[in-house]
Amino acid sequence: MSLTANPPASVVAVLNCGSSSIKFALFDASTQDPPRQPWWGGKVQGIGSAGARLQTQDGLDRALTLGEAKPYHDALGVIREAIRARLGAVPVRAVAHRVVHGGAHHAAPLRVDAAALAELRGYIPLAPLHQPFALEAMEVLLQQRPDLPQVACFDTAFHHTLPQVEQMLPLPWSAWGRGLRRYGFHGLSYEYQSLVLPERHGELARGRCIVAHLGSGASLCALQAGHSVATTMGFSALDGLMMGTRCGALDPGALLYLMEIEGLDVHEVGQMLYHQSGLLGVSGRSADPRELLAHEADDPRCAAALGLFVRRIVREIGALVAVLGGLDLLVFTAGIGEHQAEVRRRVVAGLGFLGLVLDDEANARNEAVISTLASAVRVAVEPTNEEWVAARQALQQLS
Repeated sequence: MSLTANPPASVVAVLNCGSSSIKFALFDASTQDPPRQPWWGGKVQGIGSAGARLQTQDGLDRALTLGEAKPYHDALGVIREAIRARLGAVPVRAVAHRVVHGGAHHAAPLRVDAAALAELRGYIPLAPLHQPFALEAMEVLLQQRPDLPQVACFDTAFHHTLPQVEQMLPLPWSAWGRGLRRYGFHGLSYEYQSLVLPERHGELARGRCIVAHLGSGASLCALQAGHSVATTMGFSALDGLMMGTRCGALDPGALLYLMEIEGLDVHEVGQMLYHQSGLLGVSGRSADPRELLAHEADDPRCAAALGLFVRRIVREIGALVAVLGGLDLLVFTAGIGEHQAEVRRRVVAGLGFLGLVLDDEANARNEAVISTLASAVRVAVEPTNEEWVAARQALQQLS
């Protein structure tokens, strides 16, 4: 990202709100298809702790003192002031919010008002790590700037192309009518891939493609003609792959055992599944593969965590290959997918039976194509750009 000398005539601001951080980015709003790199942006991290900081892409890095009562509100105020100072008289045309869950009905961005906010609160139990914080930002802006358009951009929307057989859960039929179904997540990331991959890989990207979004949260998506046809996350963002602190797919009998035999209540089980499992839970050391790789030779639990993490990725890719009837393109994205060459190497090695052949030097350099010409499947690395997708969706919705 680079800061240009001349600000645009207007901008759309994108907020990506997590439990302890808020990322923000400003995009040129002069066209419905904004430049892919933001004009300016940054983040507030460490919200709720003594180490809160404001960091911006032009090098600012300063400590913040946020109130104990409403640290999230204070962080939003810091971001508003920083944006106002950077923009001067340049107007903010709209604010786009990344919202994890849009339910069964929202396949497109939604203009935010009090009624929309009330509806989206109903999805908090389905995405408790993310949903409350995006809604809190919306509520604050509705109160302070009711004239400023806000647009909710949903991670679930991209997966509305899933066939019914992929959406259904094998529960009593009445559960389907109550909204218990597989929704899929990371949709803004996958939508970006559906747009950018054909530019880089041509017709290959319109064939049988699997994108591996590997970050602190992780999932896979099978794409056909650029549309989602299967994905690993389901009813909630707990499903599918093993993640940094989340368990991924789990035998429901294990949950019954924890509650009935070991006596854990619903809150304790939730804390375990969301915050104490995954790479952190198995290793007992860290949710970061870089740290686990550094210690796997002398710590069996680190080795076990990495082994399980890779095995689950390989296993689920194999399942999606079966759904697609083959594979033409495998793409790694998000923090681990884009930057962890050793994790990619182990995943590709586990898929050698499909004819994947890795170019070790290209992989070490995180190049756009990391497979050899002899590989039966092209293997690629493509940075994600969820903020740009949200900005684009908001501008299209306003038009």
